[in-house]
Amino acid sequence: MSVSGAPSDSRGVRRAYDTVAADYAARLPDTRAEAPLDLAMVDAFAEAVRAGSGPGDDPLVLDAGCGAGRMSQHLADRGCRVVGVDLSPGMIAMARRDHRELPFTVGTLTGLPFPDGRFAGVLLWYSTIHTPHAGQGRVFAEAARVLRPGGHLLVGFQAGHGTRDVAATYRRFGHEIVLERHLVTADQVAAWMAAAGLREVCRLVRRARGAERDDQAVMLATVR
Repeated sequence: MSVSGAPSDSRGVRRAYDTVAADYAARLPDTRAEAPLDLAMVDAFAEAVRAGSGPGDDPLVLDAGCGAGRMSQHLADRGCRVVGVDLSPGMIAMARRDHRELPFTVGTLTGLPFPDGRFAGVLLWYSTIHTPHAGQGRVFAEAARVLRPGGHLLVGFQAGHGTRDVAATYRRFGHEIVLERHLVTADQVAAWMAAAGLREVCRLVRRARGAERDDQAVMLATVR
């Protein structure tokens, strides 16, 4: 959940998540914070990946922006073979500590350290939210590059317009960081996916619940 797009932004995002990594892993150890509707989309993604993998095929999923690895574990528990990548070495250290059976590596969304067509699925679970609009197209193009023909992509994000300062969330735990997230609409994401050669399959846009400030969106796409 912590990979940024543009290099100028990524350094600050990396510093922020390196700073909060231990508290992040402690407070979000699994998927209990996710809404049931959102998790249903993740489970549908995992099912689509498995169904699209024929006999002898590997249902290999890239959790791109994996943070401390909680969604990687969720996908692994649902029959996918998962590789995690994140910009923050601190987050990767937490993922390796807490999910020792899964492989994790440091990397960026705009320069994924994997060959073309490597994965049956790519998960972008709230990992594009720190990327300004100008960098989003590059992120989706890179995700499409590492997907196999017929592979699936799932992206989750806060939906809307504008920018939010999220540093205050971490100040409650004693961390002084600089961190913003950028709101986008589902239609904007659909356009970026289409430009990358991805076809939208379905979308969920739901209203904010609990402490959430914004609508939440999850979109499933496949390689055209």
